[in-house]
Amino acid sequence: MPLPGTLLASGASEQSFFSLLREGLSMEQWSSRLGFLLAAIGAAVGLGNVWRFPAVVGSNGGGAYLVPYLIAAFTLAVPLMIMEISVGRSLRADVVTACRQVDERFEVIGWLVGGSVLAVLSYYLVIAGWVLAFLAGTATGSATTFEGLTSTYRPLAFFLVTTLVVGAIVSLGVTSGIERMAKLLVPLVFVILVGMLVYVATLPGFSDGVRFFLTPDLSVLTDPLLWSAAFGQVFFSFSVGMGVLLTYGSYLGAHESVPRASVMIAVADLAVAMLAGLVIFGIVFSFGLEPTMGTELAFVTLPAAFEAMPFGTAVGLLFFGLLFVAAIAPSVSMLEVGVAAALRTTDWSRRTASVVVTGLILLAGLPSALSYSAFELAVLGRPFLDVIDSTVGTLGLPLSAIALVAIFAWYQPTATVREQLGTSIVVPLVKYVVPTVLLVVMALRFLRGVGTIAWRRTPDLAVVAAGYSVVALTGIALLVAAIGVAVRRRRRRRTA
Repeated sequence: MPLPGTLLASGASEQSFFSLLREGLSMEQWSSRLGFLLAAIGAAVGLGNVWRFPAVVGSNGGGAYLVPYLIAAFTLAVPLMIMEISVGRSLRADVVTACRQVDERFEVIGWLVGGSVLAVLSYYLVIAGWVLAFLAGTATGSATTFEGLTSTYRPLAFFLVTTLVVGAIVSLGVTSGIERMAKLLVPLVFVILVGMLVYVATLPGFSDGVRFFLTPDLSVLTDPLLWSAAFGQVFFSFSVGMGVLLTYGSYLGAHESVPRASVMIAVADLAVAMLAGLVIFGIVFSFGLEPTMGTELAFVTLPAAFEAMPFGTAVGLLFFGLLFVAAIAPSVSMLEVGVAAALRTTDWSRRTASVVVTGLILLAGLPSALSYSAFELAVLGRPFLDVIDSTVGTLGLPLSAIALVAIFAWYQPTATVREQLGTSIVVPLVKYVVPTVLLVVMALRFLRGVGTIAWRRTPDLAVVAAGYSVVALTGIALLVAAIGVAVRRRRRRRTA
């Protein structure tokens, strides 16, 4: 929290200061340093590591991709992670409240950032539902295919289940829900990955998979699109620039070293990605699969490989169990962004806020769920989910990151920024390098037709335009909601 003198000198009323003070004191906190680390690792480790990372590596020449990826992780993602956690802890605020504390005019930006995160969550949970469907099919012995699943209305049922599970966890609170979930699921991710790696290492093509994954072809490093893909994947994988870690940082105690915690989170995130790559490419090369197929490997090709390999049912259970576990923790963190914002701008209880925001996610995700079902909801011939992913997921999140950097690294006084981030190299990296790289990456993606999306191939520009129309309408709705909340809050203050 800023000092009383700072607030009052900036024109804030005494009533506003004490209101903010009560908000800060009422915030929940992590019960331990380990709880925070596991929750933050869970927010970063998700489908982006286990599913999308190997697919992007395979589509970008194998080991060469790792060079820009590792550079981006420690020069871009970690500094941005430090900024988010530090700002959240300093202001004791979610992304909406933090933007408002810097300047009331920025509250709308906070709502837009939070809205983009919830938009991503709405289709992320649809994909998590597919994973649950394959897990259930493998467990019951009722083999399914992706085409078979999406030709029915079952994706809607599995989307409903995953969303309700995530909403229930968040409704239990920071320590009883989010932290307890992280302490169970995050270690389980590592246990499953190591167990699968031990088995895959016995397969005949494991050494070829390792060679493809870890041997870089340095000649392709001159391709700017390779760097663009790596940098974009880092921001997607580490969950930075979304307000997630800012919200989690608001529950962090004052004595935790944020730089040390950020490095530990990054190392854990990279470890999961590397283990997943070794496992998936070991299977790919052992069964003559195509490593450049992309993310369709998980639902189209790997299930066939599981049927052909010894102990394939057990391996399939572990794989889809891993994917589902990896999907739940980041989903919880994204939902918490919306719930925390609702808690701080209304008089709702956590349970009420969780029910309302979860209900909104169900409504927002319904078109994406319908797009891969018997209904086949499409925009200009493309599934609705693909359109949202190629706009909000691919370009909306980098814009959110740039907005957060502009507010917390540029607009705040330099002394405040240095107090929050320290006087190390983190400050210039966040202020200059991160936004520059984000702008370049976005420009390269636009020039190539908006780039590679998380699920399928890139839609054409007409589809992208349609997708941005949806995003614009969503932004207008969020803006109206934010204005309504602000008006109600001012009325309450006048009548208090």
